[in-house]
Amino acid sequence: MEQVKTVELISVGTELLLGNIVNTNAAWLAEQCAALGLSCFYQTVVGDNEERLSAVLKTALERSDVVILSGGLGPTADDLTKETTAKVMGRRLLMDEPSRRHIQEYFQKKSMEIPENNWKQALIPENALAIENENGTAPGILLEEEKHIVILLPGPPNELLPMFTQRIAPYLASKTGGTICSRTIKICGIGESRVETIIKDIMQTQTNPTIAPYAKNGEVHLRLTAQAESKEQAEVMIQPMLEELQQRFGENIYTVQEEITLEQAVYHLLLEKEWSVCTAESCTGGMLAGRLINVPGVSQVFKSGYVTYSNQAKEEILGVEKELLETYGAVSSQTAEAMARGAAKTAGTQVAVAVTGIAGPDGGTEEKPVGLVYISCYCQGKVRTEKFQFKGSRAKVREASVASALILLRQCIR
Repeated sequence: MEQVKTVELISVGTELLLGNIVNTNAAWLAEQCAALGLSCFYQTVVGDNEERLSAVLKTALERSDVVILSGGLGPTADDLTKETTAKVMGRRLLMDEPSRRHIQEYFQKKSMEIPENNWKQALIPENALAIENENGTAPGILLEEEKHIVILLPGPPNELLPMFTQRIAPYLASKTGGTICSRTIKICGIGESRVETIIKDIMQTQTNPTIAPYAKNGEVHLRLTAQAESKEQAEVMIQPMLEELQQRFGENIYTVQEEITLEQAVYHLLLEKEWSVCTAESCTGGMLAGRLINVPGVSQVFKSGYVTYSNQAKEEILGVEKELLETYGAVSSQTAEAMARGAAKTAGTQVAVAVTGIAGPDGGTEEKPVGLVYISCYCQGKVRTEKFQFKGSRAKVREASVASALILLRQCIR
């Protein structure tokens, strides 16, 4: 088979079409395929219907080198992905003994009787490769032809992600010609449009390596990808672009390591300075503390998290003066600063970050609309307060507030 260049994603499941489940698999797979140097021009969601799935698959095979289908590999009658794929590709379904043994052992470990319809999952198209599912019963399936590669993956993310990472990604890398190497630069404090403006000249002239921006909640990630004959050669090709981007974005880069999150970067900064931190939250209701507590070992720097939703709580727990609240209101820069100072004093920390705002959908006024948020960071006696006007649902306002609080916290303790 010649080198593969294009990939197409087909997500199978009526629940995806109805919006009952958010299609996170497609977003994740698209990002992974891009990192492998594969161009994804088409993505399709199709319900559990043999006729429509068959039509979608035939179209995909006409225009893409690799087709990845996710979902529809379960034991029930409406799980049709494998059966439909076998028909389209003219292959019989045969019992795969290793897959059958895996299903038997899976249920034995759980001391459960094996439902008869689960044996269906051990049927594999002839001349196909079954990929063991370490987290479930449905094996993945790899079919290779002269001009096409078809990959079937289980739908549950806890099964799909490790299977793709451990088995499929290395296989596809061998088919793209040479080796793919990727590095990720994570940026915070500036928006996606500004980031794209800064790298516009690189984007217009890029060949190999390539750069791809991905907007996250409060962050922008830049994925650098190089293709070469060896991993070492690819890393050498990436280095000049990595250095150029580090020069352009400077302190806005919080890490160049894929596994490091923003909260982990904040944790490491606090650890280096031997400072402790606490949080005081109103509209975010503990979400900021939750992000920090996600970090293993954070107890070394995180002391307390106060959820002071009511004015009474702000007064009694944080020591915010009643007169201040009556004069400026709970959602104000003055209250945010008083919350941060009060939290640091109460917890006895060098650093404190406070959030107060109107998450909505109710409670806004012309003077203080929904989405108005004040975030204040106390750091070694100094206080910095920022005003934000977020848009979107209550959940989005709260999530944006947490991200912005982490960014402000990082800026203040640097």
